[in-house]
Amino acid sequence: MKNKILMPFLFLLTLVVTSTFSYGQDKEFYQLKTYTLKNGDQEKMVDAYLENAYIPALKRMGIENVGVFKVRPNNFTLSDKIYVLIPFKSLTAFEQLESKLEADKTHLAAGADYINATHTNTPYERISSVLLRAFPDMPKMKPTDVEGSRADRVYELRSYEGPTEAMYHRKVNMFNEGGEVKLFNDLGFNAVFYAEVISGDHMPNLMYMTTFPNMEKRDALWKDFGSAPKWKEISSMDIYKNTVSHADINLLYPTEYSDY
Repeated sequence: MKNKILMPFLFLLTLVVTSTFSYGQDKEFYQLKTYTLKNGDQEKMVDAYLENAYIPALKRMGIENVGVFKVRPNNFTLSDKIYVLIPFKSLTAFEQLESKLEADKTHLAAGADYINATHTNTPYERISSVLLRAFPDMPKMKPTDVEGSRADRVYELRSYEGPTEAMYHRKVNMFNEGGEVKLFNDLGFNAVFYAEVISGDHMPNLMYMTTFPNMEKRDALWKDFGSAPKWKEISSMDIYKNTVSHADINLLYPTEYSDY
């Protein structure tokens, strides 16, 4: 009986100790901006701004590997969003972004139509933003090197919410100490990032992005994942059960002006 009581406590203590030491690692931060659009005119305006003003301005700040993605078209999903993934070396770099954009005259000139849009001709319906911190097992973004037509590529963005903070931390542990990140790597999922959401609408929450040259490869690899002995091992462990209360799966493709 004592062992059954102590096991969850010892596991949570391990999580706390692990988290304390991992804060010392040089982990990146990511902002995921999502533009919600109502029509093609707004899409064209946001595309033009991102391609000609925003991303060039980020590059002048030394921010590389900015990803821009849209929803893969199908019969059931309205392609009304543009996702922008921006890596930062520190929270200070994230904090300084807006002030640097406001002081960048080239950015202001190139993005004038978007920046100076009127309330009767807005470029988007809304922008949502999520701030993330990279996992210990993948502290740096790895821009995908999958090849083939951009329209055929699949960038799978997943979001997992936990029912409680404690159970959420167990799921994070499952990715890192539990070996889920390593399993993805071993199978060739070409992950761009794995990260904890540290500020967002849906908490507690983790997100990650894997990439594939096409849907056929994506489906085949997920089949391999589901039948992998390592996945069967860790997914059957009591400590990792019921750690996800809600999952969102977004299948995206990169725009022509995305860095990857």
